[in-house]
This record gives sequence, structure tokens and C-alpha cells, in this order.
Amino acid sequence: MTRELVDLESITENEKQVGEYLLHYLSGLAAGSDGKAEAMTVTPERFNVYAEWGAPVVVLSTHMDTVPPFFVSSEDEEHIYGRGACDAKGIIAAMIAAAERLIESGTRNFGLLFVVGEERNSAGAEVASRSPRGARYLINGEPTESKVALGSKGILRYEIVATGKMAHSAYPELGESAIEKLLDALETIRRVKLPDDPVLGKTTLNIGTISGGRAPNIIPDAAKAELAVRLVSDARKVDQALRAAIADRAEVKEILTLPAMHFSALDGFPTSVVAFTTDIPVLAPAWGEPFLFGPGSIHVAHTTEEKIAKRELLAAVDTYAQMTRMLLSRAEAYHA
Repeated sequence: MTRELVDLESITENEKQVGEYLLHYLSGLAAGSDGKAEAMTVTPERFNVYAEWGAPVVVLSTHMDTVPPFFVSSEDEEHIYGRGACDAKGIIAAMIAAAERLIESGTRNFGLLFVVGEERNSAGAEVASRSPRGARYLINGEPTESKVALGSKGILRYEIVATGKMAHSAYPELGESAIEKLLDALETIRRVKLPDDPVLGKTTLNIGTISGGRAPNIIPDAAKAELAVRLVSDARKVDQALRAAIADRAEVKEILTLPAMHFSALDGFPTSVVAFTTDIPVLAPAWGEPFLFGPGSIHVAHTTEEKIAKRELLAAVDTYAQMTRMLLSRAEAYHA
């Protein structure tokens, strides 16, 4: 299943094919086990996939979309390779296999939620957050090296837009360079002191893209950069510091803000802290108290070497089933 999912290209905004695969598979599984499956419309061509067995107390969730570039699956004795192998199509397959195991054992009151858009703006999670199904616990899947994460960083995404005036490059005094304004703005924010957190570590800033200009012999009238700040503390203070540093050199457009998160541990599971951002800030608390766990390493996600170990993938099936049963028992004890 992991390889079949990887081989269906689903770069963000093109998740339809994978969504149709999952909806078909889960509809068949639900029909044979007294469950139900449905699509949650996000846009006319994009949808989340949700399935449940009984009244869901625990929901396992991850995302269908991937980052570019797409490349198909392959495998050797130890690993499966391909875009999405660990982030997060292997996780989808492990969650479905865990669901099948739970169904076979007669376990009820759990669900599966697979969303679109996590890699860009959490569009699918936003839609799901407006249609909760009463779950008390959410198990979110991302590559955490098979450890339960105690925290994850948040994110601030920006577009920094500078404008200028075109002129012939032989007479720069007649124009105003947007690229030079942008470079000055980026240099100032690189010098901003950003906060640390004792659990989550350092706030980091990445200038991901730069574009602008028309030709080497034209003073550029427009330039843009895209930034991602990995948050460990209050987003407002970081935002204020960066805007103050940029001042009037350029326009700051906020694209996405998700807060840093701290999570609970689960008895008997090893723990870690991750620097990436997930859909949890959008899904919780509507979909329940969150836990973050998944097979695979984030260090190979978003690279041309993306892979997942077969042994770890198979072990995750057992772990997802075990976590679900543990949380179902916790809910029963809470209501007893």
C-alpha cells in the first residue's frame, strides 16, 4: 500500500487521485465492518477522507499531500523509497493496517482522518476543524523516528515584497531598485535576535525563495522573498521584531501562522522533540487531545533521498493499534 500511494502523485493541490484511492479503499473496509467512510470537501477538486467505526473516541490522522518534486517508489531489502515514503504515505498505510487489525479484534469507537494541504497552509485541517466528530484523542502521524513527540515548533510564513521604479541600468539614478531594498530588508532580519525555549530549542529563520527583476539592464521595479520562521514561543513577539527590523524597506505579508505546541507523553513509549510543524494546532482541540507519533525520519523527508525502513513501518502498525487501545481504555476509565 505504501508503494501504491507513493506512485500516485499528490503534490499539494493535486491530492485528488490519492483521495479517490483512499475513499474507495476505506469505503470497502467500512462496508464490510459496520463502519462508514466519507469525503469532506475542501475545494471542488480536493477533499479530506474520513472513516469511523462506532462513535469515535480516538482518531488517527495524517496528510495526503507531499512537497515537490514527485518521484516514484522503489525498494530494496530494507527500505521503500519515493516522495511521501515517510512524509506521510507510509504513515497512512500503517494507520490503515492498524485499523484493520483493530477491526479484526472487535475494537470499536475509533476513526481515520486523512487531510489535504498540510505541506502548504493546512487547508484540509481547517475544514476538518469545523466538522469535529466528538473524538477525545487525536493521534497525528508525522515522521518522529517512532518516538512520541513532547513538542513541535510552530511556523510563521511570510512574503516580503519590495517595490521600486524601472529605469535604464546605465542611469540608475533615474530608477529605484526593488532588489536592493529587498536585500537590505533581508539583511536586517538576519540580524534579529530570536527567542529560545528550554524544550523546543532555538527559533530558526529560513529565506526559502527570492525572485524579482526583469533583465540585467533594467533597474528592477519588483522583488519578493518567501520566509519560514520556526517558532518556539509567542508568534506575536517574533512578528513584531521582524516587522520593526524591515520597517519601510518592504511590505510584509503574513501567509500562515501556527503556534508551537507541547504534548503529553504516553507511558512506555520513548519520547523526542521535533522542530517541524504539523496540522495539530489547527485540528486540536476540536479533534481531541493530541499525540504526535510516526515511523521514519524527518531528516530524509523533503529530500531526493526520502525513504522509510520496512521494519519500522511494520512496527508502527502495532504501535498505532496499541496507542489506540491505550487511549480507549483511558477514556473508559475517565468515564467510569
